[in-house]
Amino acid sequence: MVVKIPLRTHLITEKDDIVQVAERYAGRLAEPGDLIVVAESVVAITQGRLYRPEEVKAGYLARFLCRYTKRHGSLTSPATMQLAMREVGTWRVLLAAGAGALGRVLRKPGFFYRVAGLPVALIDDVAGTMPPFHSYIVLGPRHADQVAQAIADRLGVDAVIVDANDLGKVDVVGASCGVPRRLIPALLSDNPCGNYEQQTPLTLVKDYRTQLKRSEAKRERRP
Repeated sequence: MVVKIPLRTHLITEKDDIVQVAERYAGRLAEPGDLIVVAESVVAITQGRLYRPEEVKAGYLARFLCRYTKRHGSLTSPATMQLAMREVGTWRVLLAAGAGALGRVLRKPGFFYRVAGLPVALIDDVAGTMPPFHSYIVLGPRHADQVAQAIADRLGVDAVIVDANDLGKVDVVGASCGVPRRLIPALLSDNPCGNYEQQTPLTLVKDYRTQLKRSEAKRERRP
């Protein structure tokens, strides 16, 4: 059985250092062979990667493109679309919009984000994260691999930064050296990190490599 320990923290803000936060809450519990999991939104918040919509000057193109996004997505406002273009470039967003239009014709979703890339998929619109940041647009973190490595070096365990939801979708945004990235989504499909009222953006997974080896062995034995 995989032992996952969600760690409740104080309200993490842009004044915090995420490496120090991880050490403060996981340092006494972490042991070699463990994995510390950090929600990507709190890493982005500590980096100051958040904007109030009124602070973003959206151009005509952003106002036009956001009309054609899915209503339950994160790019439905001119401000978020403008920030998406800042993240990956206007031409890439235009190409992604064309791919999305083709996908709708073919009735195959997801083309937009495949072309736009993970930095755009990580953008959380207002109400996309916990109060008091629910009134901000939060971008994905920068240099996620380096941040994960810094956490790993401080705690002496492996570290990953992930974007996960309650539907079982997990994106590994950053990881320390040696982490088997392709196996992490299955390990975290239950989304143990809680960014809302749970206030548990860190999770410690005990002896995770042993659990991964067992899962791999089971898959190999299947006909």
